Amino acid sequence: MTNFLVTGAAGFIGSHVAAKLLERGDSVVGIDNLNEYYSVQLKRDRLALLEGREGFAFRELDVSDNANLQELISTDRPEVVIHLAAQAGVRYSIENPGAYVQSNLVGFANVLEVCRHFDVKHLVYASSSSVYGANTKMPFSVHDNVDHPVSLYAATKKSNELMAHTYSHLYRLPTTGLRFFTVYGPWGRPDMALFKFTEAILAGRPIDVYNNGKMQRDFTYIDDIVEGVVRTADHVAAPNLEWSGSKPDPGTSLAPYRLYNIGNNQPVELLRLIEVIEQALGRTAKKNLLPIQPGDVPATYADVDDLVCDVGFQPKTSIEQGVKKFVDWYQSYHR
Repeated sequence: MTNFLVTGAAGFIGSHVAAKLLERGDSVVGIDNLNEYYSVQLKRDRLALLEGREGFAFRELDVSDNANLQELISTDRPEVVIHLAAQAGVRYSIENPGAYVQSNLVGFANVLEVCRHFDVKHLVYASSSSVYGANTKMPFSVHDNVDHPVSLYAATKKSNELMAHTYSHLYRLPTTGLRFFTVYGPWGRPDMALFKFTEAILAGRPIDVYNNGKMQRDFTYIDDIVEGVVRTADHVAAPNLEWSGSKPDPGTSLAPYRLYNIGNNQPVELLRLIEVIEQALGRTAKKNLLPIQPGDVPATYADVDDLVCDVGFQPKTSIEQGVKKFVDWYQSYHR
């Protein structure tokens, strides 16, 4: 049994990760600030599936609150931290940049500090496929440079990777960053396309389809993501002894530091996603075709070879299977 701290435990990925850890007998302290970026009730309903289970404790806490975070860590002494708390959303980062600085930069610095001072054995944290920004070489690889983000959200996630490397280098804190690629499934976020499309189609409203539907995303089902996260947490980051400063590899280091893509490795066009939703709902969507939005990228496609090799990651869920499971959950949740 391992003692885990999961930040963002009321979030989409965090709640599923906490449930998986509890299922296999680990103990989990979950924290979340329950902010109002989207439905607080949805977050509370996710937590309700965890609370009361053996080995789980929840604390309402913001990672940008350094004093209370230190007090919690000093009391609970987690061996492994899975840091999933963040201000999410590409487009919202254009409207409210301050929220991203506070949560994703100040909050992450606080997490690094408590991990350093309280002898955490491994920090696994959420990065994002958005760090690839203006890159066009496909599939996206952690061994390519990512120096041209196109949203503040992406810039904060790239900053997290740099900050983590510094702590791995200076303090030998093992850190692993996971670049998530468009996670979807039951209990998903209302600001994501699948949720918004399903909601609108059922209500008979038109859906906004950006870039005229020519967007491609590496949609990855939540169960596959969770399996990858947990396997990564068990696989403590180690130095790459072949790393060279003359030809620096961005995905590894002489420090105990790793980056991985975690995606389905099978990009799907947005129009195809809509077709699959229509089939699952038995309804036809009214489409409002629009140009690409500021901060968006036209395509994402994950090279997951490193994660497959190192932890045996193997996504298994097709878009048809995953969307059907989401639609079934959505209709049940909203009655």
